[in-house]
Amino acid sequence: MKKFLLVTALAVAAGGASAGSVTLNGTIRDFCAPDIPSAPCTRLSDFEGAITGVVTGMTQATLGADGLPVAGANIAAGASSAANFDLWYRNAPGVNLAQAFALTLNETSPGIYSYSNNAFFPIDGQLFGNQGRNHNYHFTLHLEGQISFDDLTAGADYNFNFTGDDDLWIFVDGKRVIDLGGVHGAASANFSEETLKALGLVAGTSYSLDIFFAERHTTESNFSITTSLNIRPNDVPEPATLLLVGAALAGLGAARRRATR
Repeated sequence: MKKFLLVTALAVAAGGASAGSVTLNGTIRDFCAPDIPSAPCTRLSDFEGAITGVVTGMTQATLGADGLPVAGANIAAGASSAANFDLWYRNAPGVNLAQAFALTLNETSPGIYSYSNNAFFPIDGQLFGNQGRNHNYHFTLHLEGQISFDDLTAGADYNFNFTGDDDLWIFVDGKRVIDLGGVHGAASANFSEETLKALGLVAGTSYSLDIFFAERHTTESNFSITTSLNIRPNDVPEPATLLLVGAALAGLGAARRRATR
């Protein structure tokens, strides 16, 4: 775990991007499965519960004052509750464990950036561990970045496409542009520069990009992004990520001091 945090912290400190790639930084949180009797944390029925299919309206259309999603009118249909959902993307001692995370999209053709993984299990053996399963299936992920568009003409020329399971919500400038909640098999959704224009956003301006993902059920985990919109790392990660990165960098400094004695 220390090595994982160190590598992620260095990526954040360096800006998280290299030629031909864009790295989005964020926080991943692990939850205990409800059916593990000796689990070392409070178990939420949201994870390994009902398979609902795609459910829209689980979140409100705009982010809350803290920059995180707020439960919407359809939260119960998505096999959660407002109280439980408040814990998905916030540190909750005794309920979840968190660590910094980075995801890199590679330029697959000029101006097209992609990441695709049909076995998206990034914390296998980490945090609460696999809990007797082949993978660690119960986690949420918040990725942050900046997004902009240059196109002034009519027509959806530039797009952001997602395919995966389970829940996925994307907000630009705090406004929801993809609403793909619920426990379901791989499903797809997208938005374009026309979507952003309809929200009152303008070309040539950078806006916050927030991606909220949840993997809640065995046995699959798919996560695929392809975009031709302009994206770059966020200059200011969420506070929880900064704390995790700071701890990793402090550990690196201590190790260097010991090495020079």
